[in-house]
Amino acid sequence: MPLTPLEIQRVRDWLATAARVTVLTGAGISAESGVPTFRGKDGLWQGFRATELATPEAFAHDPKLVWRFYNWRRELLAPVKPNPAHEALVRLEGKVPQFTLLTQNIDDLHRKAGSRNIVELHGNIWLVRCIRCLRVARKEEVPLPELPTCPECGDLLRPHVVWFGEALDPADLERAVDASRSCEVMLVIGTSAVVQPAASLALVARERGARVVEVNLEATPYTHLLDVALHGKAGTLVPQLVEGW
Repeated sequence: MPLTPLEIQRVRDWLATAARVTVLTGAGISAESGVPTFRGKDGLWQGFRATELATPEAFAHDPKLVWRFYNWRRELLAPVKPNPAHEALVRLEGKVPQFTLLTQNIDDLHRKAGSRNIVELHGNIWLVRCIRCLRVARKEEVPLPELPTCPECGDLLRPHVVWFGEALDPADLERAVDASRSCEVMLVIGTSAVVQPAASLALVARERGARVVEVNLEATPYTHLLDVALHGKAGTLVPQLVEGW
């Protein structure tokens, strides 16, 4: 169904009068910048699926292979720029007294755009973590050594991301749930609503009385439970929601 100016204006009005706004973003917002989603034609790397390599078991079995995969991903991401949707969320953060950005993306594009209060639920590809001392550091060299090691203890470094089969950081999850429970408006942008526990955050917000708005290319399993669904490109729709108030 085509969008109407009335739907856009309703969401603008909600945002303009809200003191607390939470945004949840997924792969769809970054796909418009050219970031592969690892679904469909983007789903394979040298015959492997991302779900076969982004696991603790794969890293334990063949850390060189996993690091080759992540060095390739870092090379892809290094030149990628934020798009108008990322930039509009920076402006939204500047307008709202209490703003929290929850993202499932590891590409760092929100931070590059200028967002500040970010919870990176699945980590950040530009961070590394020592498997022994757990020290986390930012490393933007491309590529990293074949098997990068910790400067503190000498053990192996791994990408500081949440792999398949791993739990989210409890502190990040707590921040995300708190932001979802306390917001007046939540925007859910570019996420298919199938990866848990992030997918359920919109329902947490809805149950607490927040207005929840979906911005996605197509309907998701939660579309019918939310207040407004805007289907189209985030880079087109999100700026419309932020401008004009």
